[in-house]
Amino acid sequence: MTATSHEKAKIELRDVRKSFGAVNIIHGIDLSIDGGEFIVFVGPSGCGKSTLLRMIAGLEDVTSGDILIAGRDVTDLDPAKRGIAMVFQSYALYPHMSVRENLAFGLEMAKTPADEIERQVQAAAQILKIGPLLQRRPGQLSGGQRQRVAIGRAIVRKPLAFLFDEPLSNLDAELRVSMRIEIARLHRELGNTMIYVTHDQTEAMTLADRIVVLRDGRIEQVGTPREVYEDPNNLFVAGFIGSPRMNIVDAIYAGDGRVKAADAVIAFDHSLTGVSAGDPIKLGFRPEHLQVGAASGTAFRAKVDFSEYLGSTRYLYCYLPSGESITVEQRDGSDYASGEEVWLHCVAGRLRLFSVGGERLRPIETVRAATA
Repeated sequence: MTATSHEKAKIELRDVRKSFGAVNIIHGIDLSIDGGEFIVFVGPSGCGKSTLLRMIAGLEDVTSGDILIAGRDVTDLDPAKRGIAMVFQSYALYPHMSVRENLAFGLEMAKTPADEIERQVQAAAQILKIGPLLQRRPGQLSGGQRQRVAIGRAIVRKPLAFLFDEPLSNLDAELRVSMRIEIARLHRELGNTMIYVTHDQTEAMTLADRIVVLRDGRIEQVGTPREVYEDPNNLFVAGFIGSPRMNIVDAIYAGDGRVKAADAVIAFDHSLTGVSAGDPIKLGFRPEHLQVGAASGTAFRAKVDFSEYLGSTRYLYCYLPSGESITVEQRDGSDYASGEEVWLHCVAGRLRLFSVGGERLRPIETVRAATA
């Protein structure tokens, strides 16, 4: 059961806004989602990700702007006429019905012929591997099985697009991993456009073709998981994406491609645009891009506060003489005691620089290339 080119519906949001009275929730979102793409909305609580998803589904009215699905303006259409299927955090199954009856209910309400209902139910059951469960009721199923049934109920509708609103939040850690794999496999098999809302970064990084990072009803960055992780547009994205988060420390731009942070002076092979020598900036680097080494004027002198052993990985939570904290990811098996002094070297080419206001500072060469 593979999506046709028609079913791989493109979704477009054009200056979409949402207000509750005088309070603006969504501030002019423009977004184009390719047919068959898996998009994940992430952001802190209250950023508007679920509200935006519900607007696409038709469960929230649009204050202004347009929503198009497969080239058709659906802004004012009822949810049932948009060609979408939504999977919620709560499974929303009918407890008095069997799995088969739950899967078939929507098709029966649409007066679908009985043989077609049976065909669709069996196809969904095969895809989700729930055939042996068809005679059971929801109360006899595990959380993961119930979520499979909820997804199956969406599949039988043959939607143009699937919308997922934090579908794995109610599952335990082990089930979340297995269901994440199931959803990735489902997308590969069906090929439908999928939009997925989550606060879980692991889900976002592993499932998404592209991630949409939201804050306060605005898009901060849209990019592949690699792009938002390795090339964040601003301090918010740098600090939000990644667990543990990116290290951010105060620094001074010394000019000529040099940055001074704490007692380290770090040289670059380029100059920056938008700053002058002596200007304060922010220096960012991921925990995995630090290495413990010998004392050096180009390394951070730090003290270990706490060491966290996780088997193949150890995290060192350190602090600089300034009191700023730094997290180091280690995989060499070395042990460090609380209070021990270490020298932390940044991996060349992995540093990211930001203005005090939070915007990314780009190399002059990169800026020239972008504007040429």
